[in-house]
Amino acid sequence: MTEREKRVQWFQNARFGMFLHWGLYAIPGRGEWYMSNARIPAEQYERYMQEFTAKAYDPRDWARRAKRAGMQYVVLTAKHHDGFCLWDTAYTEYKTTAEECPFHTHKYADIVRAMFDAFRKEGLGIGAYFSKADWHCPDYWETEKALTRKTTRNPTYDPKENPEAWERFRAFTRDQILELGKQYGRLDILWFDAGWVAAANGQDIRLGEIVEEVRKTQPWVLAVDRTVGGAYENYVTPEMCVPEKPLRVPWESCLTLGADFNYAYGDHYKSQRELVNLLVNIVAKGGNMALNVSPQPDGRISVEAWESLRGLGAWMQTYGEAIYGTRICAPYQSGNLAFTQKGDTVYAIRLYPEEGEAVEEELLIPYQEKIRGISMVDTKKAVEWQITEEGIRVVIPKEYREGDTPIAIVWKIER
Repeated sequence: MTEREKRVQWFQNARFGMFLHWGLYAIPGRGEWYMSNARIPAEQYERYMQEFTAKAYDPRDWARRAKRAGMQYVVLTAKHHDGFCLWDTAYTEYKTTAEECPFHTHKYADIVRAMFDAFRKEGLGIGAYFSKADWHCPDYWETEKALTRKTTRNPTYDPKENPEAWERFRAFTRDQILELGKQYGRLDILWFDAGWVAAANGQDIRLGEIVEEVRKTQPWVLAVDRTVGGAYENYVTPEMCVPEKPLRVPWESCLTLGADFNYAYGDHYKSQRELVNLLVNIVAKGGNMALNVSPQPDGRISVEAWESLRGLGAWMQTYGEAIYGTRICAPYQSGNLAFTQKGDTVYAIRLYPEEGEAVEEELLIPYQEKIRGISMVDTKKAVEWQITEEGIRVVIPKEYREGDTPIAIVWKIER
């Protein structure tokens, strides 16, 4: 087994990761696509850099809380489409460490280095998100054309008609990726966005060559050239959705704790019950949940966001064995009943999406393989069960039927 194959297994075992979208777009609070959607020229948009202070930023606290929430890896937006860099890159002054940015005096001004170091210390895997597009770079969005406000997400020119500009952009992109891949410690994932920047669209940055250069020193690194396919999309990334059926390739569903990927004032965060339901539905289909958390402009993550994650972490401390390291198990899902497996052990997870839902006295588990016994995951106690033509009929202990509706009941089935 190669180093990369081992890393794919690590990824599939992890099942739950943190996604962090953070950048200048947090200041206007109108989403990470605001610069393009509003067609704002770079020289106007970059004024937000002078408002980026993030005085309360503490990556050590974020890392500790992420670990307590049960997260196994983090993917940070080192650079989104707007081009603002959260690390001390040598290739542009459009970065958190630039003198024009008031945040440059902060002890964690190199956000990427500080965060990667903090999360590694807590034992989490490290992923660097990097946008292949760059609306701030004049070799992608030409300054003169950007001022006409007729820009799209694409370059303002055809790379075939201006190969010199495209080659400058390609080299700039290569140099920045290699900076992250060679100067920022061990990486587990290189997560590339802007799928329209691809050879099939006439926007070839020769990403494979860049990834292979990183792999000379970090051969295990997974590449995610999302939506492009091929050798450098080592796992797929459905966004803001959960597939209806299991996928037969490694995958993660990119979801948000709040309403969107960007911080918004007065945001509503998913509850513990909602998060458990999402995670179980994803893992039962063989995927990971990459849950996005959006920091505020001042560098804090809201109390309400952490409270939701704390609740999920508490559930995972008890029931994590039914999530971590598991694989798909037919029949996968049947209504609000989900299945996972690990070796000779099958987990049946009865979800209760709604508070106030009555818990049944008996439950039919539609699993028809030969088994040796069944117990509750939380109490370790054996339960009454009977094999029928339809599956396994179990008696639900009285304590689960009294009081508040449980988020889930989880059985451990030994084959």
